[in-house]
Amino acid sequence: MAFQKPSHTFTKIHLKALRTNTIKILFTLSFTVFINMLGFAQDIPKKGKTIPKSETVDQTKKDTTLVVNDSLINPVINQKVQDSTQNDSIPPKKGFLENNIVYHAQDYTTFDRKAHKMYLYNDAKIDYGDMNITAGNIVIDYTKNTVYAKGILDSIEGYTQKPVFTQGSNVVEPDSIIFNTKTKKALIFNSQTAQGEGTVIANVTKKENDSVYFIKNAKYTTAQNLEDPEYYIKLRKGKVVPGKKIVTGLANIFIYDVPTPVGLPFGFFPQSEKHTSGIIIPSFGEQNDRGYFLQNGGYYFAINDYFDLSVLGDYYTNGSYGLRTQSTYRKRYKFSGNVALRYESLISSERGFPDYSKSTIYNIQWSHSQDAKASPNSRFSASVNLGSSTYYRNSLNQINTGAFLNNTLSSSVSYSKTFMGEPQVNFSVTATHSQNTNTQQINMTLPTLQASMSRIYPFAPKNGSKKGVFENINFQYNLRAENRIQTTDDLFFTKAMFDDAKTGMQHSIPLTTNFKVFKYFSLSASTNYQEVWTLKTIKKYYDEVSRQFSTESVNGFDSFRTYNFSTSIGTTVYGMFNFEKEGKDRKIKAIRHIMRPSISYNINPAFDTYYDSVEIISADGQTREDIDRLYGDYTRFEQGVFGTPSKSFSSSMGISLSNNIEAKVRDRDSTATEPKKIKLLNNLNFSTSYNFAGDSLKLSPVRMSGGTTLLNNKLNVNFGATLDPYALDSDNNRINTLNVKNGGSIFRLTGANLNASWSFSSKDNKGNDRNKSGIEQNLRNGGRADDLLGVSEDFARRQNEGEDDKEKENAESELYNYKVPWSIRLAYAVNYSNSRRQNEISSHSLMFSGDIQLSDKWSVGGSSGYDLKNAGFTFTQLRFERDLLSWRMNFSWVPFSSRSSWNFFIGIKSSMLKDLKYEQRKQPDIQL
Repeated sequence: MAFQKPSHTFTKIHLKALRTNTIKILFTLSFTVFINMLGFAQDIPKKGKTIPKSETVDQTKKDTTLVVNDSLINPVINQKVQDSTQNDSIPPKKGFLENNIVYHAQDYTTFDRKAHKMYLYNDAKIDYGDMNITAGNIVIDYTKNTVYAKGILDSIEGYTQKPVFTQGSNVVEPDSIIFNTKTKKALIFNSQTAQGEGTVIANVTKKENDSVYFIKNAKYTTAQNLEDPEYYIKLRKGKVVPGKKIVTGLANIFIYDVPTPVGLPFGFFPQSEKHTSGIIIPSFGEQNDRGYFLQNGGYYFAINDYFDLSVLGDYYTNGSYGLRTQSTYRKRYKFSGNVALRYESLISSERGFPDYSKSTIYNIQWSHSQDAKASPNSRFSASVNLGSSTYYRNSLNQINTGAFLNNTLSSSVSYSKTFMGEPQVNFSVTATHSQNTNTQQINMTLPTLQASMSRIYPFAPKNGSKKGVFENINFQYNLRAENRIQTTDDLFFTKAMFDDAKTGMQHSIPLTTNFKVFKYFSLSASTNYQEVWTLKTIKKYYDEVSRQFSTESVNGFDSFRTYNFSTSIGTTVYGMFNFEKEGKDRKIKAIRHIMRPSISYNINPAFDTYYDSVEIISADGQTREDIDRLYGDYTRFEQGVFGTPSKSFSSSMGISLSNNIEAKVRDRDSTATEPKKIKLLNNLNFSTSYNFAGDSLKLSPVRMSGGTTLLNNKLNVNFGATLDPYALDSDNNRINTLNVKNGGSIFRLTGANLNASWSFSSKDNKGNDRNKSGIEQNLRNGGRADDLLGVSEDFARRQNEGEDDKEKENAESELYNYKVPWSIRLAYAVNYSNSRRQNEISSHSLMFSGDIQLSDKWSVGGSSGYDLKNAGFTFTQLRFERDLLSWRMNFSWVPFSSRSSWNFFIGIKSSMLKDLKYEQRKQPDIQL
């Protein structure tokens, strides 16, 4: 059978289709291989979709986010293809992209297949590993492995959407940037990089790797206005290690683009965010009688995150010097504190001259506080300020200026613990110190031990409240032991100081009850048993040979016991005076008067068994009765810590009355629904007592005290007086005759005092914030919590004080502010004495201080006082401050007194550049 020859048309059509399909398959395979080699996406995925880098992108859709990774997916059948090189013994080379790329553009994202470039426009963003770039225009060149980012030039807004390059914690804001994704190097043009507290502005920056940048003709400044900084340090060339350091070649300071000769051939700027050790640059100056000096220079040791140490020193060319160590420690949720040790060796005049002198002074400060969460049942705290009595008066360092008038130093170190249970036991150990810098007298307790047991109610019901006399009966136990030392500066911490120590222990058991009588009265009754132990007593004798009365100490344990009874009754009386009437709206609505009268009765038996007669060493015709008549009996416990037992019987009644007066007035706020309460008298107290068993002068003086606040609690007034009912004889001694029977008034005013303090300011004033660190130093030195007696003049340590508030003020006051903030503080004190007819004002003074902000940058303050009795000004300090944007200028002047001086300072606020400063001061001649 013969085959039929196929038609020519059919053959040509099929051959053409076969050829076409073959070409399509070959083209598809070739294009797939080519695209896989390039590593791009073919399909346009939805927002946020992950696509293989073996596909290509060509899209113009807005707001698109693409993620690229290393998956290998067949674009034709959309299935994973088995890679034949997976089992190859030779490891494959790393691809172009080692991390996912996430990119985004607001307007469009397009890919140029010929140039192998991707373009992102308007709010473009790329995330690649720890690198992030945002810019108006970003171009990715896959042939050169580079990313080029720049802003958008707008005819109206100018150059906008400048690039922001972020890698790790480093942020760079240039005009444009070229980044190589393979070498991780970059060229950055006109960049602004934050480094520490400042900013590096560079025309060209070469990024070598993640941790090294090289800059040329750069500026380093801490100014806020980076477009026109008021100052900068010109860096010809430098190396930047972000977060660690900046090392430069020749560098000098420019002020408003004007070069200054202040510079260095090379520079090192530490940028560590952690505490680092380093040199503390001293201040230079000159003093009249001690020559040139360097002050507050030394070394800072950043030991660890919890503890640091500063070692500072002063040196004067005449040989005087000072040493100080300061340490601050803190452990979060545990404790915090600081320690300061100060020592100064002072030399006046020259050796060989008659006025030559040499002395040493010292001061120790320690402050420790425990976090309340650290241990709820135990607590340790310390506040120590002890040293030479003349330290603050003679110290040469300006840090002590505000403590010049201190006349008391005090310290306390205590540990307390509570043992929970029933009954609860409280235990504490305290060491205290009190020092009068005028008399140089020192009183110490090393230590004081106290223990107490909570009250026990033996007759109280197990459930419900306590009622009646018996159910309210309770007792407790208290223990107090002291080792008391009284000494002076010369004997401080010598053997003689401890030889004169007095030791004693007191036990007390109070038994009390309280109940209501006649519905409105509260009555309480108590008895108290005390036992006192001591390790040292005295013995008195009369030596007829020397005809002197002598006392000697007797070492050994001894004790005495006492007891007493007391009862009191009191009530509260309320009085209300209404001034409102129907149809009339009065300013004063009502006045309320609260009175709390109280009467107490006390019985103290006589314990004369503890009293002895004076011993006669050798009798020479003089009888014991003569000695007793001349010197009387004595008790061997006279010099004890807890006093002596009572020799005579006492039966006395005490009377007291306290008052409180308040008023309700119409509120100035028309929206207020309730009247406003104000206090007319916070307290007005009267007290006296009458001794029924006394032979004479049975009525004690009447003591009056009171206090109030006025002018919206801005004016505090406290007053007191003592009124004596007895008269004086011709020698101005009290006699057993009532003053009214002696031709006088019922009471004789023997003393009075009045103290008033007034602090007021404008509504927009920040108060004492400008002197905050100086006042804190005053408190550490034992001074006042205000600036009435001046503040510390250590301006270098206060360079960046209040900068957060200043930035807020600058942000809020771009335009001229017509308001002038001000504050004034006044303290008035007067004391009157007339106990022996002296009829004089013993002291009368007025202290005042204030601050006024003349402009947004200028502030003036001062502290002074006037002695109204002696008609003279007290210690006066005038302060001037000028905010120079990144700089601060201070001038302090003490115009008169023995410490007359002035101090000028100008320096950069930044703590990192605080050593760029200039100080000049004239200090007084110290008179030792």
